[in-house]
Amino acid sequence: MKLLILAANGQIARLVENRILSEEEFKDVELTLFLRNKERLSELANDPRVTLIEGDLNNAQDVIQAAKGQDMIFSAVVDHDDAGHNRPTKNIIQAAKENKVPRVIETSLLGLYDEVPGEFGRWNREYCFNGDPTGTTPVLADELLEASGLDYTTLRLPWLNDRDEIKYEITHRHEPFVGVSGSRKSIADVVLKIVKDPSFGSKDSLGIADPTTQGQDRPVY
Repeated sequence: MKLLILAANGQIARLVENRILSEEEFKDVELTLFLRNKERLSELANDPRVTLIEGDLNNAQDVIQAAKGQDMIFSAVVDHDDAGHNRPTKNIIQAAKENKVPRVIETSLLGLYDEVPGEFGRWNREYCFNGDPTGTTPVLADELLEASGLDYTTLRLPWLNDRDEIKYEITHRHEPFVGVSGSRKSIADVVLKIVKDPSFGSKDSLGIADPTTQGQDRPVY
């Protein structure tokens, strides 16, 4: 499998990359790592399974060129482009279609559908969406993916921490979000589940969090 990781120097992206390059079950996965400055990943430059590409997610031709010959695209950054523009998501969709990339994963936020219950849901809605997610850039990105006809997964991330524990519960588009926080290692684990089995999370939006944080009013770090 050939996997393109966009925003490849992010913390979750680095966790995914490290596991792919070190774990036997991913030995047949080749990585194309797309970032603004490839010197940030210079320690991977000589790995025969890694190709480093400099580019800008807001530049369609950069993304299209990087997606050539790929089997899967993982965008490791939330689309926070100006509302109504959504250049990263639009460029990913165009790149996948033009290059016939069969699978796309995009990172997003919890609360897209006002699906987070309780006091934490109220606080998260105010903090992340100024009280109303409708029409915000992350919501529009998810809508673009759903309408694209691609085999996509939106990952709705909780408030993240750097705990070593991999523990999470997955919820789906029309289900209440469970938990408030989770580890970056847990998010990386979900991405790797999709790499191993591309049917996992197919054409769905997955909420991910540590269920033991359910009922908390604020993030757990």
